[in-house]
Amino acid sequence: MVTIKDIAKVANVSTATVSYVLNGRGNISEETKKKVMDIVRELNYKPNSIAKSLKINKTSTIGVIVEDITVFNSPEIIDGINESAEQNGFGIILSNLRINKRIGNDFENFDKCRGAIEDAVNDLLSKQVDGILYLGVHPRDVKGLIDTKKPIVYIYCYSTDDADYSVNYDDEQAAYEAASYLIGQGHERIATISGLIGSAPALARFNGYYKAVMENHLTFEPSYIKTGNWQYDSGYELAKELLSLESRPTAIMAMNDLMAGGVLDACRDMGIKVPEEVSVIGFDNREFSFYYTPKLTTVDLPLRQMGKKSIDVIVDLIHGNSVEERKYKLDCQLIVRNTVARLQ
Repeated sequence: MVTIKDIAKVANVSTATVSYVLNGRGNISEETKKKVMDIVRELNYKPNSIAKSLKINKTSTIGVIVEDITVFNSPEIIDGINESAEQNGFGIILSNLRINKRIGNDFENFDKCRGAIEDAVNDLLSKQVDGILYLGVHPRDVKGLIDTKKPIVYIYCYSTDDADYSVNYDDEQAAYEAASYLIGQGHERIATISGLIGSAPALARFNGYYKAVMENHLTFEPSYIKTGNWQYDSGYELAKELLSLESRPTAIMAMNDLMAGGVLDACRDMGIKVPEEVSVIGFDNREFSFYYTPKLTTVDLPLRQMGKKSIDVIVDLIHGNSVEERKYKLDCQLIVRNTVARLQ
């Protein structure tokens, strides 16, 4: 392998001069620069990035631990991470824990996965990564999950430790805006099908719905509140219950697109037209929501932006720069399609 010493010997200059030329530093004459670069090309010199990394104690790599790469949120977030990492001159090393395959939604048994997480962290640290991004499958508190002195940023999950950094989206504000949109379309009897009890996003989305109802002085009707499990079947069955009420809601907010699909099918099976008789809003803007009939009005999550923001944060931490916030919550966007009607 050709070294800087070899180039210096052929060019009859010091190794420091060669280093200055290669790194664009120092007060080197144009004649010397040209001579050194001609020899670099002639000898086909390739920089030893490993040696350089050891010298400066930086590898320009970031470890990305993904709880499960098959979950819908992961690919777009990782794409944002990749793009921003490249723009900042960093590579990434990806580790997939396959947690959804191991425990599904049974987070009470999450301790079964701690060994896999520890192994992933140790593997990344052995590769001398400069920092770690941890991408969850579900927004929840992961305080104390990883113990390392390397910079770490949690994505699609969070830590209640004030010292930890995280990048998420604002569930409560998004649900508030979706409910406010329905109210602005003249709806006063708005039902909601929430997610699992104990789920942080389910609670935040319900709080957003409740805030909109209260601020607009609408009657809060407990019979309009149903607790689902994020799955299609619960959306279908609970929509049938709501649509069988004597005072039927004019709109249903399903707190994810899978349950919203169940709502649309329940309406179809009961002969209730959407949006003419009942309006429906989903949440997540899953790709299939565009192909529902009618096309689903839903809330788009800023997944790609979350990936990009996480790189911004961790790069600043790696370089020792100050970071404005520790708990970022990015804005969602309401995607208006064909499942909401304006009431006269």
